[in-house]
Amino acid sequence: MDKPAPLGHFAVAGQQKGQIMSTGFYHDERTLWHGGGNYTFTLPIGGLVQPLAAGGLPESPETKRRLKNLMDVTGLINDLAVSSAPAATTEQLQRVHPDYYLQEFKELSDAGGGELGRRTPFAAGGYEICALSTGLAIAAVEAVLDGTHTNAYALSRPPGHHCLPDFPNGFCLLANIAVAIEAAQATRPDLKVAVLDWDVHHGNGTEAIYYDRDDVLTISFHQEGNYPLDTGDLAHRGKGPGEGLNINLPLPAGTGHTAYLHAMERVALPAIEAFNPDLIIVACGYDASAIDPLARMLATADTFRQMTLQIKGLAERICDGNLVLVHEGGYSEAYVPFCGHATIEALSGSTITAPDPFEHTFDVRQPGPRFDAFLRGEIDHMATQLGL
Repeated sequence: MDKPAPLGHFAVAGQQKGQIMSTGFYHDERTLWHGGGNYTFTLPIGGLVQPLAAGGLPESPETKRRLKNLMDVTGLINDLAVSSAPAATTEQLQRVHPDYYLQEFKELSDAGGGELGRRTPFAAGGYEICALSTGLAIAAVEAVLDGTHTNAYALSRPPGHHCLPDFPNGFCLLANIAVAIEAAQATRPDLKVAVLDWDVHHGNGTEAIYYDRDDVLTISFHQEGNYPLDTGDLAHRGKGPGEGLNINLPLPAGTGHTAYLHAMERVALPAIEAFNPDLIIVACGYDASAIDPLARMLATADTFRQMTLQIKGLAERICDGNLVLVHEGGYSEAYVPFCGHATIEALSGSTITAPDPFEHTFDVRQPGPRFDAFLRGEIDHMATQLGL
């Protein structure tokens, strides 16, 4: 009697037994217990009480949990070196965030939670969970730089790219990527880092932290006029030593697969190659996907796969493959798992796949030839204005 096909007809070749796993995956269940989307606390969330999975919460733990669950079911997780990490220390956080901000955050967290900034509610114990989320990013960066892994993925939650040193917003309470960069530079003062942010919202926090620095290149692809409304303009290029090292690419709503890949080829890859960093970090949000509730773009799981292959190829050419992806946004419980799975397949080189159940649905809804030509023309025009 023939054995039944594996659930979902997954490819299951993967790493060979005994092969060194080159991709690190940093994850901790406790970060999924962050009460980050509950604008009205209906339960005493914190401690042993998890946030609700339903009820219209935009920053739900379920997108990340279902990504991890999908990886468990397909077996992709077995092709990765999985670990947790220590929480970011006060000293590490202080390199980006002032003492008074950290103290206020900790006190409010200890008192049961609340809200410090704009769209940043948190529950009891939120400070410790956020520090743990940042710690995952720190560990991923360190593991790549010290040669433990060729590349790495940090499943950080809550996200961090909107967080300013003293003002959280957009679900972000600590600047995960910036703290990880500063931790690495504390022992490697000459380290140059390029940050590519393909989250659909402008990476205003990372931009602000490095706007006048010449050791970190920041690039943000984002839907124009989404969030925040007052940042992300093409003309914002950095200042002082950082002049020209901040690149914003505001894309029209409806930008799809082909235009995203063109933006990578026309803007991100040449800019990063010219900067010649020692490390590339991707602020890896999946909210540019076709059914994200907080955006209106048309990226697919394959878009994220191809962009990952593009940036991975560049990293292999210019910085010994040193590449870290840090999870940011993405709010579709149905589709984030497939976008994330495709990304991590490409990052790790695994042959284990999770076929996209929405592939045909989203392919037929991609921009037509006329709009696609318009999008490519807009990207080319912006690239020329950026000097690329």
